[in-house]
Amino acid sequence: MSHDKSEHPNHPTLVLFCFAVVYLVWGSTFYAIRLGIQSFPPHLLAGFRYLFAGAVVYPVLRATTKETPTWPQWRTTLIAGALLFCIGNGTVSWSELRVPSGIAALLVATVSLWMVLVDWLRPGGVRPPPRVIAGFFLGFAGMALLVGPKHLGNSERIDPIGAFALIAASLAWAIGSIYLRHHPLPRSPLLGAGMQMLCGGLLLCFTSLAIGETRHFHFADVTLRSWIALLYLTAFGTGLGFSAYAYILRHSTASRVATYAFVNPVVALFLGWLLAAEPLTLRTALASGIILTAVLLVITAPHKTQIEAEESIPVPGEA
Repeated sequence: MSHDKSEHPNHPTLVLFCFAVVYLVWGSTFYAIRLGIQSFPPHLLAGFRYLFAGAVVYPVLRATTKETPTWPQWRTTLIAGALLFCIGNGTVSWSELRVPSGIAALLVATVSLWMVLVDWLRPGGVRPPPRVIAGFFLGFAGMALLVGPKHLGNSERIDPIGAFALIAASLAWAIGSIYLRHHPLPRSPLLGAGMQMLCGGLLLCFTSLAIGETRHFHFADVTLRSWIALLYLTAFGTGLGFSAYAYILRHSTASRVATYAFVNPVVALFLGWLLAAEPLTLRTALASGIILTAVLLVITAPHKTQIEAEESIPVPGEA
């Protein structure tokens, strides 16, 4: 059933503000993660972020929407939370121990490319047009350039383990996003997001315990900078970011909303260079141009499922 956008009056200034939030705040989360993992174990940082956000969002939305989630809906959000937050965001947080935050954002942007492949290969999937297939292979070429020959253009390649971990995280995000489109969810998109945060946050904390991250961790050792990073990720990256994303989904077109996947890496690369002295080498510049061109080809291409995309709120590939 399609949404009648006349039910949601358009406020141009608020729409622009929400786009700015999604562009700038989500673009900055990669640098905030870099600060957070200086003191927090990476999976624990991500777990606290989503668990705290979900603990606020879920009861508030449960009370305001009057919805009572069913077991099939909880099962959907549990699986999606595992894919999107536990495997996706947890792996991104871990990878920033090995990969600059700007490069992490660049590789996470490939989630748009993986969604094309996953949606094509699933049962009853949609074959993408040639332009999108070209974008997929162009993006793959850009990823290969990042981890290619060691001294190409007098610049070092990106750590292969960290890069492949980010590619795996993006693939998990893509699978989780496609899974959400075809399984039961609450009528309220934000209530569903809150359920995913709770499930993903709990799974991340359990993962952190299971792999021994907390063995030598003490809260007394956490720096003020890392506490501020966790607060920023929770309140702004997740709380404000998701609210702004939900708003522009209802008040703008899916193709315009999807531009965050192009802008976020640019913001993250700039902040990493400006605030963390992350190098912008010739290899990085070339790979960035190739990958972002590929993402632009994919997100601006017409899709048969455009109406469905406008009606859903897939959890995006933000960090």
